[in-house]
Amino acid sequence: MMNNSRKYKSLRNSALMLSGAVLLGVALVPAGAFAQPSGTPVVIDPFPKVIKDQVYTKPVQTRDIKPQEVMGDSYFKPAQTAVGEKVGQIRNDLAGLQGQISGISGNLHQLEQSGTTKAAEYFANIATINTQLQSGTTPGNPRLVERISVAERNLEDLSGNVAQLNDLAVESAKMASQASFLLESTRSAYGLSGAVEEDHVQLAQLEDEIQATLVLIDRVLNNVNDDITRTTAYLGSERNNLRTLGAAVSNGDLYGKSLANRPFSSVTPFEPGASGESTRAIPAPGNSMGAAAPAAAPVVGPVASTGGPGTGLTPAPQTASAGLATARPLVKIRFDRPDVQYEQAVYMAVNEAMSRYPNARFELVAVNPTQGNAAQVAIESTRARRNAERVLRTLTQMGLPLERIDLSYTDNPQASVNEVHLYIR
Repeated sequence: MMNNSRKYKSLRNSALMLSGAVLLGVALVPAGAFAQPSGTPVVIDPFPKVIKDQVYTKPVQTRDIKPQEVMGDSYFKPAQTAVGEKVGQIRNDLAGLQGQISGISGNLHQLEQSGTTKAAEYFANIATINTQLQSGTTPGNPRLVERISVAERNLEDLSGNVAQLNDLAVESAKMASQASFLLESTRSAYGLSGAVEEDHVQLAQLEDEIQATLVLIDRVLNNVNDDITRTTAYLGSERNNLRTLGAAVSNGDLYGKSLANRPFSSVTPFEPGASGESTRAIPAPGNSMGAAAPAAAPVVGPVASTGGPGTGLTPAPQTASAGLATARPLVKIRFDRPDVQYEQAVYMAVNEAMSRYPNARFELVAVNPTQGNAAQVAIESTRARRNAERVLRTLTQMGLPLERIDLSYTDNPQASVNEVHLYIR
């Protein structure tokens, strides 16, 4: 009984102490509760788990990137860039330019067909007149006089074609300038910042298309120039023949061709190795060969044997047996850039030469370098001939008759770029 009484008192005292502690807000911890095992640190966790997850985020393990993700569509996604917009603008301008080329080509084809028809009508009338004169007819036969009038109208119609061809030549030259501008704009776009890989691929394709367009324009220009030159020479010759034929109809006799056309029948092509012919160098007026000229400018005028270029000296004539390599050119044009301005210098040099030698003929030589492999030499040779065609077109547009110009080509191991030489004899 005594032991039970002691236990009861002990429990009652514990309950009273617990209730007092609860009232005071103090938690009673049994003795030895803070005792830690030997060697174990005390850990205090004052932050909630949510905060710890936000703050302590390192290290983070990333996923493995596969090669297909870098090389596939996930990287090469369509992107709108300033360079891409520039490509679109140039492509639209090129499409419009190609449309103009198509229109000019169609007009040129129609003019050629019209010229062929009118020439056939003209020669049909001339053949009728010549046949009747050959068979014998009366002086001033009205039937033949009417044929003469119809033939004259045919020639006037052909003369109208020449005027239209001149308009086409002007339009084609404008298109060549536009294409050159588009080409320069395309090449400048390579240096713009903010482009993606696809933009440069489109620029390369666009550059090739513009260069092909330039070749096409150059071909159209050559065709127009050939038609103008051929038709002009044809008209001049046939007008003389028609006057002679009119005199034959008036007299009732058959004459031959006009005497005005005969001097050209004795002209022989220029041969560098021919004896008895000479190649002269005429200095161009002004300072076109001055020492202050920039290195990239075309070389115009002779290189005198003494006194240096641009001194106005006239070297002694050289025989053509030495060949074009040793002859001094009247004009030397170096095509070391796409926009060589040679027209004014060529005109001044040729004008001065013709004032001294009115009956002179000219030799236009395309000179290409020989550096590189066979393919590169072939490409440079083609470019040199195209440049020579440009100079030939310029000379004919300036009024130099095509009959007084001979064309040839050669290579020069010492040349670094394409050149066009103009010689006088």
